[in-house]
Amino acid sequence: MLNLNYSTILKVSIPLMASTFIQSIVLITDSSFLSRYDTLAFDSAGNAGLIYMTFIMAIKGFGDSAHILIAKNIGKNNEKKISSIFWSTIILNLITSILLIAIVFFTIPDIINSYIKSQEIANGQISYLKIRSYGLLFITISIVINSYLMAIGKTSILLITSFIIAISNILLDYLLIFGNNLIPQMGIEGAAIASTISEGIGALFIILILSLNKKQKSHKLFKKIKYDLNTFKESIKIGFPISMQGIIGLSTWTIFFIWIEQIGEYELTISQTIRSIYFLAFIPIFGFAATTKTYVGQYYGKGSIKEIIISIKRILFLSLLFLLIFFHGSILYPDKLISIINPNKLYINDTIDILIFMSGSILIYCISSVFFQTINGVGKTKVTFYIEIISVLIYIISAYILIKIIKADIFWIWSVEYIYFASMGILSYIYLIKMKWKTQNI
Repeated sequence: MLNLNYSTILKVSIPLMASTFIQSIVLITDSSFLSRYDTLAFDSAGNAGLIYMTFIMAIKGFGDSAHILIAKNIGKNNEKKISSIFWSTIILNLITSILLIAIVFFTIPDIINSYIKSQEIANGQISYLKIRSYGLLFITISIVINSYLMAIGKTSILLITSFIIAISNILLDYLLIFGNNLIPQMGIEGAAIASTISEGIGALFIILILSLNKKQKSHKLFKKIKYDLNTFKESIKIGFPISMQGIIGLSTWTIFFIWIEQIGEYELTISQTIRSIYFLAFIPIFGFAATTKTYVGQYYGKGSIKEIIISIKRILFLSLLFLLIFFHGSILYPDKLISIINPNKLYINDTIDILIFMSGSILIYCISSVFFQTINGVGKTKVTFYIEIISVLIYIISAYILIKIIKADIFWIWSVEYIYFASMGILSYIYLIKMKWKTQNI
């Protein structure tokens, strides 16, 4: 059982933040290299990346269910079930990833061609996704192992894995995007190949490390592949709503960027730059979100509601503190951040205005995320699914009005982020205050 002191919370969350930081560096490196290679490649990879991330959410939902269920069973001192949860989730994720790869090859090209204004951007997205889709098989394995390690509080391994992925990706990105005397320039396809190979390297490394881990030996993860129908049902019951949350949330963001692309390539390039910088803010937000699920899951399994409330308050404080550390540049030196992603002076001034304006919405998201993940941590994933649906509906209606009806400037279009994050936070807080989750079991 994890301790409630600040040092233990940081011991769990810092490797997760470092892992997210390294992943963010990978995304920023991709964006930085591609913007210097070609603006169309930069825009294409940005939108295709959102589609790819949407597919990852389908897999991650079942990974999150494993995280919640393993943490809960640790809290109940019922660790015999952990192996069954682990393997059931891997099987579910493998089936899901194979279906998603089939969708990429047989359905996605027609869908992309039906709505993209620029044929060059459409072709770039399709090429990128066909290569990147193979990475889903590697991510399937990595996500389940990550969930297991987060649930038992052994997060330092994730940091090492992320570092290996980042170094591999950066080196391969430079080599394959720009080429050299032996390798031709591959542009956007080179970026996709680099990321896919890096994910494969990361998956192989984390499998090797887990096989040597003493804790997994006590849980008998590799002694025998265990799964049963009841565990499948429980994993689907908790994981499916989380998958749908991620799919709906990122699909909506994808639609948002599609509508911006239909306005013009200038507005799309600015927006893709903002999206890339967003990932700096996600470092503490995602790290403490995962920490919230671990703490809430373990103490809810134990039935210790008082400790859950203490952990939420402390995680909130730390999350806001670390957000200021990682994202203060959006206010103090936005031009330098933007130049790292896209040095083209044509876009910098308008991007600065939006980035400063958006900083407040990130603060709201930081708070909202802890409340939202508290509900997930107790296993009430249907509730968070409904919260996500309502928030997304408000978001997409607002975006449609601003983009399609009012035809607002790109600066005001980005104000919809405030609406989405605030809706999520308010609804989550109302549930935690008003509903009887404290006296219910998963």
